[in-house]
Amino acid sequence: MNPQAIGIIGLGIIGSRIASHLAKSGRHVFVWSRSARAVPNFLASPREVAAAAGVIELFVRDDAALLEAIDDMLPVLTAEHVVINHATVSPAATTEAAKRVAQAGAAFLDCPFTGSKLAAQNAKLVYYVGGDLAVLERVRPVLEASSSKIMHVGEIGHATILKIATNLLTAVTVKGLAEALSLTKAHGVDPQQLLATLEPNANFSPLVAFKLPAMIQGDFEAHFSLQNMLKDADFALALAAEKSVPIPALSIMADAMRSAMDAGHAEKDFSIIAAN
Repeated sequence: MNPQAIGIIGLGIIGSRIASHLAKSGRHVFVWSRSARAVPNFLASPREVAAAAGVIELFVRDDAALLEAIDDMLPVLTAEHVVINHATVSPAATTEAAKRVAQAGAAFLDCPFTGSKLAAQNAKLVYYVGGDLAVLERVRPVLEASSSKIMHVGEIGHATILKIATNLLTAVTVKGLAEALSLTKAHGVDPQQLLATLEPNANFSPLVAFKLPAMIQGDFEAHFSLQNMLKDADFALALAAEKSVPIPALSIMADAMRSAMDAGHAEKDFSIIAAN
């Protein structure tokens, strides 16, 4: 095992771009995903990746995929390994993954990110990191290869909760944009004027600037897929129920996303709700 080599588990929209950045920076990168890819150093399993690389970054879809990958790696994990989970999963799965990694003697970081396809492509992700600060410092150069900012936010689990909370706000903001767009169009107003009047408005943000033009054009190419945003919304709803925190705005957005899922739009951008 090469302690300086990097392993990437999951080659979706984000993971594939991170692997590319790391390879271009001159690092040895070993990769695996459920779907075989014709890329350099594609190995047969997470275990083979962990046997080759000392730092493992996971970009998997959900709780089950995370724990399956962890379990596959456990027999070869050592004290030299750092396992970094970037997937947005439930806090329970995050805690369980950290526990299993620690039992193997390796280190673990809870490290979700903000930023979608373009941010990953341009090495501008922002990482929220939960866990031992000393472990973060060990792998900071690895994270810097794909990010514009790295934020240590507390213990393992805290980063996951903050990521879920920020995605809650993203989801309900896009729902509001969809409603504003529908109202504007229904009354015969040019949708471009909605964008123009929002630009000097206090509500304007990078999210509005990115999403609204695509929604006006009917462009729903996935930057953050509907199925993934609904997954994260369901995590937020579960966390809210656990502490009896009412979050009705997200509940309405979750209903809209479920309708879009039922219409077959799982792989589209979550802003597809504007088309329904």
